[in-house]
Order: sequence, then structure tokens, then C-alpha cells
Amino acid sequence: MINKFLQPLFALSLCAASSLALAQDVFPSKPIKLVVPYAAGGPADMLARGVADKLGPRLGQPVVIENKPGAGGHTGAELVAKGPADGYTLVLGTIAHNGAVKLYKNLRYDPTSDLQPVILIAESPSVLLVKQDLPAKSVAELLALARSQPGKLTYGSAGNGSAMHMAAELFRYMTKIDYVHVPYRGGAPAMADLLGGQIDLLFESLGTAHQQLKGGKVRALAVTGTTRNPSLPDVPTVAEAGVAGYSSVPWYTISVARGVPPSIVSKLNAEINAVLKAPDLIQRWEPLGVLALGGSVADAVKRNQAETAKWSAVIDAANIKLE
Repeated sequence: MINKFLQPLFALSLCAASSLALAQDVFPSKPIKLVVPYAAGGPADMLARGVADKLGPRLGQPVVIENKPGAGGHTGAELVAKGPADGYTLVLGTIAHNGAVKLYKNLRYDPTSDLQPVILIAESPSVLLVKQDLPAKSVAELLALARSQPGKLTYGSAGNGSAMHMAAELFRYMTKIDYVHVPYRGGAPAMADLLGGQIDLLFESLGTAHQQLKGGKVRALAVTGTTRNPSLPDVPTVAEAGVAGYSSVPWYTISVARGVPPSIVSKLNAEINAVLKAPDLIQRWEPLGVLALGGSVADAVKRNQAETAKWSAVIDAANIKLE
């Protein structure tokens, strides 16, 4: 029997538990925020907006994109990790959060333990782009140019630890060239400076490179996957172009703060899976070289673990450091 003095507290606890259960049952009951930890206009932003546009109607609530660039993508991710564990704030994760974490020695959160993966959303090889007036029409010519002018060529990235950065550093390590990293707060400003001639090259997502390629403003020398991409059939892989064994395929996840109830994580996973199977989304992404993924929560966790092991080994072997 409950002590009469404890009865009010018991009733309040029961009420709170019931309210939480009810909130989970009706999730979502308010708008959802999807944080993109990079500047608007880049590959991560493009993918997030494609998912958000279709996810909102399925959930019956708006899914609002919020760009929070900084610290190579960790400013926005930390915001979500330290926020309420209620499922109303999601974050789009990249290699910076799930593969290249070894680069960051002083993070104020742990992406592995503080974020709960919900789903894999897509993967897309990058493409090695050079500015139009760079006197290199192939990977071989680019390597010859870099070796003739050590430390002179510059490459841009979406920030330290980004897919663009890691692809370029793997290229540096495997070819033994010397060029200079120029980190930006997202892929879009890096592309803007490539177009303006302020940098010489970058490894850009196929999903956002096509528009510039069609306009003839940049040149594609190679793609970073293990096979040629159907959207650029005449462009060789980096390995085909002479760097045997090279491969770098960025992948993207959606995560929430650790502690979000499993029922909410499962619901988000199911609804985003449905979005990723939408024929019009697939048809929109495929010509851009973007492959929609999906799958279970466990699939996302497994991919993140495998990629972290791979890129941690690359970081050690290549002695990659933050700049």
C-alpha cells in the first residue's frame, strides 16, 4: 500500500509517464527540424531538402531545414546531440561524424555515443573537378603539374574532415603530391571559389557537380567510385586514370540525439524508408549519380562502424591532421 503522503507524488509520476507514452503514440505533434551542418547549396543540403520535402507530408508535420555550418560539420551535430531526446530534431550526418572523427581531438561531444543513427539515406561518388583554365586535361597531367610545382596548387573542401577533404587527402597520400588545403564552411562556397578561379580543384559530390559541368565552367577528370558512374560515362575512375586502388564514396545518414525512444526512432526509420523508395525521388537522384539507400537502423550503425575503421586507418597511415 502506498503511503498517503506519497500518493500525490505517485500520481504525478504516473501522469508524467502517461503523457510521455501518449506523446510517443502521437509523434509527431509539432514541426520537425532537420539540421544540415553545412552551408546551403552543397550536396548534404541538396539531399536533406529532397528527403524533407517528402517526409513532411508523410508525418503530417512540416520538416524544416536549418543550416548550421561550422567546425567541419560538428557545430550542427553537437547542437542536436545536446538537444532534447524527443525525436523532433534530426541531423544529416556525413563522413565527418561517422568516419573521420579521429581527426578531431577536442570535440565537446562524441558522435558515436551521443548520436543515434536512424537510417542511411544515400551515397554518391565524388568527382575530381578542376577550374577551366588549369592546364591539366587528365589525372596524369594534373599529377605532373602538381609535381612540377610542389605546394602551389590549392584544393577546396566543405571543411576539415568532410568527404571532400578526406577524398583529397587520400589522393595526396596515394600519389605523393603536395598541394594546399583550403577549407570552407560547406561545399557551395568551395564550388563558388573554384568557379571564380580562387582555388584550382576540388572533389565535389556528383549530385551538385552536374550543373556546373553542363555549363562548361569546370572540367571533370575522374570519379572516385570503384566503377564509372552512369551519369558521367566518359569520365574514368581515379583508379582507371592511374591511381590503382583508389576509392572514396561519401555516404549520408540521418541521426537523432541518443536517448530518443526506440518507438520514435523506428517510426522515423520506416517513414524515411518509404520516402527513399518514392519513384520520383529515385528518378531525380539517379541522373545526378546519387543512389538512395535506406534499410534498418542496424544497417546504418554497421556502415558507420565499417567506415570509421577504414578512414581511421587512412588518417593514421597518411598522417592527416587538422589545419
